[in-house]
Amino acid sequence: MGDGNGPVLVLGGTAEGFDLAQRLVGEGVRVITSLAGRVTKPRKPAGEVRVGGFGGSKGLAEFLVGEGVLAVIDATHPFAAQISANAAVAARLVGVPLLRLERPPWRPQPGDRWTYFASVGEAAAFVSERGGRVFLTIGRGGLELFAGIERAWFLVRCVEPPTHLPPKSKLVLDRGPFTLAGEEGLIRKHRIDLLVTKESGGSQTEAKLTAARRLGVEVAVIRRPGPPTGVERVERTEEAVAWLRARLGAAA
Repeated sequence: MGDGNGPVLVLGGTAEGFDLAQRLVGEGVRVITSLAGRVTKPRKPAGEVRVGGFGGSKGLAEFLVGEGVLAVIDATHPFAAQISANAAVAARLVGVPLLRLERPPWRPQPGDRWTYFASVGEAAAFVSERGGRVFLTIGRGGLELFAGIERAWFLVRCVEPPTHLPPKSKLVLDRGPFTLAGEEGLIRKHRIDLLVTKESGGSQTEAKLTAARRLGVEVAVIRRPGPPTGVERVERTEEAVAWLRARLGAAA
């Protein structure tokens, strides 16, 4: 597939971005994966790696032109709304094809007790009123909104140490994929009665939802932000590869 005339930029940091880079490099495509740099020791994807921000949509547009980027595949986390918005603006400014590769969200199954919330703030307000023993799995972003909650006890899981923690909490530093047995063990050990999660999707962290279903634990689900308008989207790596083949073939 590769033609040597320029790279493909993958906005990564997810399992999908990692798999996509490996697949494309294996097919002879020059790939630059951009990582935000929020994780100290990220998995290094195949191809070239760039760490850090671009300086907004203007900086990203300049990078696309300067590197001669042939296409951009945005495979960032479903909640990385700002970089996705910047990518949409930058690609449109310089006329580079852009695809959004986004894993499908989880869907409730029979036996689930899910309540959806539009934002982390809404979920925090719900927990503040409800109380209980909470398994908080939203990452570091937004933890400050739970920092003043006194009525609940929290089991907080993050990849990296957070800046803010609720006053009554236990911190677990861990990275997926997580097993069903492990998630059930955590929930039982800490007598969890509420799981708070973002609508991330994917198999890496889905076991907590299965565990909650099996143990009858209530789940607060924070909905994803809306995607940028006018950007083509696919849900599977194979679809992204096919899209890129078509774009590079047309440009040849």
